[in-house]
Parts: sequence; C-alpha cells; structure tokens
Amino acid sequence: MYQRFRTATTSSLLQWKEGFYFKKKKKKMLWKFWGFGLAWISCFCELNVCVLSAPPPPCASLIYCSGEILQQVQRARLFEDDKHFVDMKLKQYPDKILEAFRNLTAEVIGGDLTPEQLRGFVSSNFEGPGQEFEPWTPGDWQDQPRILEKISDNKLRVWAVQLHNLWKSLGRKIREDVKSRSELHSQIYIPHPVVVPGGRFREFYYWDSYWVINGLLISDMPNTAKGMIQNYFYLLERYGFVPNGGRIYYERRSQPPFLTLMVESYFNKTTDSEFLRTNIHLLEKEYEFWMRNRTVMVSVAGRDYTLNRYVVDVGDPRPESYSADWELAKDLLEADRQELWAELKSAAESGWDFSSRWFINSSGENSGSLSDTKTRQVVPVDLNAVLCRCEHALAHFYRVLDNIPKAEGYEKALKERKSAVQAVLWDEAWGSWFDYNLVKTRRNVRFYASNLSPLWAECFPGDQMVTEKVIQYLKSEKVLNYRNGIPTSLSESGQQWDFPNAWPPLQQMIIEGLAKTDSVEAGRIAFDLAQKWIQANWAAYGKYQAMFEKYDVTGDGKPGGGGEYEVQLGFGWTNGVALQLLDQFGDRLTVESAAPASACTTVLLLTCGLAAFYSLL
Repeated sequence: MYQRFRTATTSSLLQWKEGFYFKKKKKKMLWKFWGFGLAWISCFCELNVCVLSAPPPPCASLIYCSGEILQQVQRARLFEDDKHFVDMKLKQYPDKILEAFRNLTAEVIGGDLTPEQLRGFVSSNFEGPGQEFEPWTPGDWQDQPRILEKISDNKLRVWAVQLHNLWKSLGRKIREDVKSRSELHSQIYIPHPVVVPGGRFREFYYWDSYWVINGLLISDMPNTAKGMIQNYFYLLERYGFVPNGGRIYYERRSQPPFLTLMVESYFNKTTDSEFLRTNIHLLEKEYEFWMRNRTVMVSVAGRDYTLNRYVVDVGDPRPESYSADWELAKDLLEADRQELWAELKSAAESGWDFSSRWFINSSGENSGSLSDTKTRQVVPVDLNAVLCRCEHALAHFYRVLDNIPKAEGYEKALKERKSAVQAVLWDEAWGSWFDYNLVKTRRNVRFYASNLSPLWAECFPGDQMVTEKVIQYLKSEKVLNYRNGIPTSLSESGQQWDFPNAWPPLQQMIIEGLAKTDSVEAGRIAFDLAQKWIQANWAAYGKYQAMFEKYDVTGDGKPGGGGEYEVQLGFGWTNGVALQLLDQFGDRLTVESAAPASACTTVLLLTCGLAAFYSLL
C-alpha cells in the first residue's frame, strides 16, 4: 500500500513540475533542480509517520519508470530479461492502459494480480520489443574499405571483411512514429540512423558509440559516423546532457562523456571545420554539465583540487533490471533502499555496471559485495582522464577556429586537471594512478585496467619516468601474462567488470596509451597486447561465428560472463576496436598462434560468418 501511495504522490509531483516547466519553458532551471539531487517532500501513512520521500524515479512515465504496472510485472519476472518488458511498445495511450490496470486490480483483493493475469494484461496492451525500427542500410557502406590494403595476413583480411559487413546488420533507423506518438514508446527518438551494440542492446548507448564511430571511420563511413554525432547534439539540446542510452528509463543518467572525442575522431578524418564551428557550443554545454553537476573537492597536503565523479540522485529500481534491484534491496529500510538504488544507477552511469571498483563496506574499506556499492564515494581515474582529454581537444578546436581566449581557458583547465590527477590519483611508490576513496580519503590501490587511462589521455607531466614506472607496475601486477588480453581487475567478484573478463575499450585505451609514448619497450608491449587481443577475437569468431561484448582472459576464444545478463554478441565496440587495431598494426598482426577454428575452416570463414550476420537482423 505504501508503494502505491508513494508512486502516486511522487508521480503527481513530477507531472505537476514538468507541466510547469514546459509551460514556462524553463527546462534548464528544472534540470538544474533535479541535477543537484534535491528531493521533494511527500508523506505516506504507515504507523502514522511522515517521512521525506526518495529522489525522483528514472523518468516521468507511470508505466516504463514507476507505478504499479512496472512493479507487478517485473517482480513477477514474466520475462527472462527485465529489459524485455520496458522495451515493449504500448498498444494504446498510457492513460487508457493505466485505467485498464486500475479496473483489473480493483477486482482483486489486495490488488496483486497472478502471473497469468499479468501475462494476459501485457499481451492485450503491449507489443513485442523492436517495433521502433525500419529497415536501413548505411548509404556510405562499400564492400572494399581501404583498411583491407593495410592487413598483411590473408586470414585477418578475410575476417576484416566480415567485421565490416557487421555494420549493416547493426544499423538501425527509428520510425517517425516514435517521434509523432512518443507516448507509446520507451525508445527516445533521434533523427539520424545509428549503429547499435547488438543483442539485448537494441538502442544506442553513449560511450559504446566512441569505438563504433572510430570503426565506422576506418571503414570509410564518415556520413554514418557524422549522423551518430548529430544524434548526440540533438540529445544535448533536448536534455542538456547525453543520456546513458536510447530509452526514457535512461534519461536521468549519462555515461562517460566521449562526445568531444567522437568529434575529435571525425574532425581528424575529415577536417570539417564548418561542422566543428557550428556545433562546438554543444560540446561546451556537455562539458559544463559535468563540471556543474559531477564535481567534488578533494584536499591533499593542504591544497584543494576539483575532480569529477559519477553521481545519479535518482531513486527506485532500474526499470531494465527491476527485479534484481528489488531483490538486492528488499530487506533494507526504505531510505537505505533508495540510497542503494541511486548508487547502482551511478555505477551504471560509469559504464562499469557492475564492479568491485565501487564496493565500499560499512567500515569504509574497498571490499564487500554488490549491496556495498557506493559509486558516489569514488573519484574514478578514467572519468578524469576522459575529461582531461576533452579539455585538450576543446583547446585545440578553439585554436583551429582562431578563438584564442577560449583556447587558453581550456588550456588552463587542462593544466589544473593534470595537477589534480597527479596530486590525488598518482601513487609514486606503485607507479600508477588509482581511484580515490572519499570515505577513507585515500587511494584504492587494487588493480583495475582503468588505472592506466591517464597514459591514454596524456594527463600527466611530460616525464619519461612515468611511462617506465607504469611498465614496471604492469609487470609487477602480472597482468601482461594473460594470453587473451589485460583483465579488467584481479578481483573475482562475479560481476562482469571484474576478473576474468577483458573488455574491448579498456584494451584499446591501454594499447593506445603505451603506443603513443616514446618508450621502445612500451611500444613493444602495445603491439604484443594488440596481437593477443586480435588472436583472441579471431579464435572466438571461428568457434562461434560471432563477436562478443567481452572475453575471458583465461581461455582461447572464450566469451566473458558474470553480471546480470548473458554475454551479448554483435558487437559494436568490439568490432570497432578490432578494426582500430587492424588499422594500426595490420602490417604485422597474424593469427599463427591463435587456436584453430573449430566450427569453420579458414576457407569457409566468410560463409560461416554470414550466420552471425543474419542472426543480428
């Protein structure tokens, strides 16, 4: 009863505030209100006690983000994957469906429907997921991209053709119906076609798109890449930031801010300065969002430093993982539940959902389990490395556009961030950077692949000794000894962003970081890592005729596992990273030491690959 009263109260307040906001056209003011995590006051009657309510739900929808329908359907676990339900299209407008549900529950004592009743209701009022898209083939796709000329190994060249073909199967164009009748969809409308990750991830995802776009540019598909960037500009104008992904249940959290780096990749490929001039104000808008809403002050040796962290002050279970979030928190007090759910969303904003990186137990130590997630109490190395690189890119862009005052402003911000990263996150004794635990006011010196991201971002003083110390750190942690890449961590937590999984973007960042230094040994390690990763990907493709979102470092051609869902195939950023490495090292990479394909011979790889291609359609 409390849940129903609370949902009605908070949703009514949301509708009132959003109605006020649209009438007064004060979007910026309202988002600023929510962005700082200010909760409103509501009361519920339980033992005659009035309390402060939770923060706002993930979105305003009383079907997709909060309310009795969502709660009953997801807690009944009608579908193997909770995301299935919240990706379904409504057959009629929300008010009609809400009324039908109220009428149905009114006939049942207590208002709780049986699974059979819920299945009947869903079948009558919802259509299956995937109704938002229409057939689309990228107009700039061609069958012989120039990258093929860079690849010496014949087997890898055949494989690269297959990766290039996958862009067609992963392409999506959203129907105009999503724009004209948005109330019927959880899909967020975007004006240009997009390449999606694949599998259950049938919509765009923000940080995935950086590696997808890099792959598209290598595949000579700049128009498709440009359209994806324009989609993010569209979202920035609508929301004031880029949402986590293409569903309304993601619209109150973001992901690592890679948009400026997407534009950097596009500009380096096309030198389209007019595109840059037209849209650079939007890159500034995103940067300002992160500096206004996601910063924290850290004091070290008597000096204050400003760095960034992930903070999502949004309550309730994640709609796409509702049952898991509910089970995790059901035995907690209401205030503690809401706190944990906000922490889980903050972890989702990081892209690392989930990992022991975010675990801080009741004593403030970096240990525990998923219920100890405290993402908001961590200053992450990689987020600050990304923003460091964004500041460098923005300074460069403004020099290209001959706006020297703006360029100097970002150069100053870059200098300040480098100083903060070095003072707060760098550990001289270990020879690496580490996340900072705000509870204990000290670094978490456990190994995570993200520790090396400042090398990729060049977010440190120009000191050769830094590179040499990082190399020694990698050796001392023995993470170079794995045959299939760098593990995400050395912690076996059962979460997907931990051991034994290796993720494509982390491999690429480490390889690029090492390769761009002046160190001969770092360059050799970078190539060795690229060789291992390509061979692991190629071996898995031979066994399964598919590219996976993550891989297991402990076995040849073995996809990763753990976490909330089965490993997904497709896969956007995996394809992009493989193409980047083939583009960079293709004259030397081979498959000689890779495990032989068990399902396909090399001769038949092209044919067998079509199975994966059509499975994604």
